[in-house]
Amino acid sequence: MRTLFTNARLIDPEAGTDAPGWLLVEGETILATGTGEAAPADTVIDCAGNCLAPGIVDIGVKVCEPGERHKESFGSAGAAAAAGGVTTIVTRPDTTPAIDTPEVLEFVTRRGRDASPVRIKPMAALTKGREGREMVEIGFLLDAGAVAFTDGDRVVENTKVLSRAMTYARSLGALVIAHPQDPGLSDGACATSGKFASLRGLPAVSPMAERMALDRDLALVEMTGVKYHADQITTARALPALDRAKQNGRDVTAGVSIHHLTLNELDVGDYRTFFKVKPPLRAETDRVALVEAVASGLIDVISSMHTPQDEESKRLPYEAAASGAVGLETLLPAALRLYHAGAIDLPRLWRALSLNPSRRLGLATGRLAPGAPADLVWFDADAPFVLDRFALRSKSKNTPFDGARMQGRVLGTWVAGARVFGKG
Repeated sequence: MRTLFTNARLIDPEAGTDAPGWLLVEGETILATGTGEAAPADTVIDCAGNCLAPGIVDIGVKVCEPGERHKESFGSAGAAAAAGGVTTIVTRPDTTPAIDTPEVLEFVTRRGRDASPVRIKPMAALTKGREGREMVEIGFLLDAGAVAFTDGDRVVENTKVLSRAMTYARSLGALVIAHPQDPGLSDGACATSGKFASLRGLPAVSPMAERMALDRDLALVEMTGVKYHADQITTARALPALDRAKQNGRDVTAGVSIHHLTLNELDVGDYRTFFKVKPPLRAETDRVALVEAVASGLIDVISSMHTPQDEESKRLPYEAAASGAVGLETLLPAALRLYHAGAIDLPRLWRALSLNPSRRLGLATGRLAPGAPADLVWFDADAPFVLDRFALRSKSKNTPFDGARMQGRVLGTWVAGARVFGKG
């Protein structure tokens, strides 16, 4: 069975090109791309000049199974992902219980396979119960399908425990993902220190808390040689340390959430809890520095950091409200804000959204080359709309973009050559 996409604007992050052409899919893989006359196919889809790109690979998605299925299930997360052009969800292990044994990982893998229309790649906890005291059975969890190891937003404070886990992970070639934030300085904080937080009377944390934690982690990376990924770099002060580590040849990559690239601390306004995320939103100077770091390639990955919270968790005073925002459906149009602002072109943007996360996790996705999986998103980059949070497919509706004017609509999503979103 062959499907031909014609009259497409092909966004190829691997080749770094944005050009008109056609793409031919046979079965589950891409067969060919080109310009001019294309080979015959069983099904022809006219892209009408709109963009066709590799599906987004989103690292750090929280699906609340097991434990909090009322906030998000694999079914609802998969539907939201498909509608947002996300073809691979890399799930976090901060569930109840934590994903720290092969048995729980097997349950998550099976549930994702049965309920979600998109690919599910689970991460496992780095320490048992995410408590930072004893490392998990990394080898068994790798065999069970874990693609990386992380305690999520819980920082492993015991340096000896972390160094041993990194050493063991290094011996097995496993990827360790950490949350660079000094837990002592950031404890109880819900804003970034500065004039705005002082005027609002919010407990705040200095951006130095991120740099201090990153410096510690990078020292341990140098000592152990482990593959390391910082889940979120959110401050300009952390960028020089990241750059030095890369220049010194360390196997280090870093990500940033779409919320820290498109919002700043002033968006909190009158204590709007949908804007409460972890780490807290930063100053505009930090946001601009992060956008430049993505454009230059210093920051490798953009993710949604999808964190569902129910209404009861958010309808509280700002300091007491739960942190986090949903982002599977808003990741693409929010990322296109950077493109429309002229800060980054589409091939570079898709390197951060699709190619780089695929490469970091050892996946074949993120490319338009012949032989690559036919995981594709077809979207109109210029289509305007006003976001209505109640129209989101996620069970939880805690998005900071509610009522925002956005550009970029997904017209179709394909996983392994099968259409999982859009008409037809």
